[in-house]
Amino acid sequence: MLLEQKVAVIHGGGGSIGGAAARVFAREGARLFLAGRSRPRLEAAASAARAAGAEVSIAVVDAMDQDAVDRHVDEVAEAAGRIDIALNAVGFDHVQGLPIAETSLSDYLHPVVGYLQTNFVTAKAVSRHMIAQRSGVILTISTPGARLTGRGLIGNAAQSAGLEGFSRALAGELGPDGVRVVCVRPHAMSDALATSYTGEMFGRIAEAGGIPMEEWLAGLEGMTMLGRLPTLDEIAEYLAFAASDRARSMTGAIANLSAGALVD
Repeated sequence: MLLEQKVAVIHGGGGSIGGAAARVFAREGARLFLAGRSRPRLEAAASAARAAGAEVSIAVVDAMDQDAVDRHVDEVAEAAGRIDIALNAVGFDHVQGLPIAETSLSDYLHPVVGYLQTNFVTAKAVSRHMIAQRSGVILTISTPGARLTGRGLIGNAAQSAGLEGFSRALAGELGPDGVRVVCVRPHAMSDALATSYTGEMFGRIAEAGGIPMEEWLAGLEGMTMLGRLPTLDEIAEYLAFAASDRARSMTGAIANLSAGALVD
């Protein structure tokens, strides 16, 4: 198993990507600590992970709050003796699809500040323990917006590019202490729409363009080399690999999981 005897903390553990990662990490032998703001969603994710054979603990934690995250991470380290993997899969709704003239400053800054804040908070909390043990993997999630251009992308683009820059810089800082940082950049995942904020967000974009949601998604698929979008399980499988010792030479990387929408 890829993650046998590894201890993993997933912030946003009740979300679509967090829950999918929990299931795959569980199958691969990790002990899981899921944190998020919705207890029912955390309990559902934990139940699925336990069904895959994992030992799972949950905690209601605001991943924007440094003190709260520090306390939880310290509790995890005390209970498990170490932290090997930290995944920030926190996501929240934000404005996309509008031209700059119709975008407020607060709507533009909302994803920029939010995503960069939560990733800073969680990485700072876990890095203390990983530096002390001289090992660990920090996983972040970006979007193709970091490399795309076009109307309605300015907030998402700034957020994603900033997070990728943060991940590269953090990899350089923590590398000498044996800690790896890998950023994963998936495209939209059609099977996440029912359980993620992206369903409402993409729906608004499609409605603003005057086309049905299915047609809008088909347009995204048509822009990929594979003619399809990635799935949650595919993203989770890659996260498990990146967190494993099989990828121990990988750090400072931005993994392109866009199904060919972007070409590196």
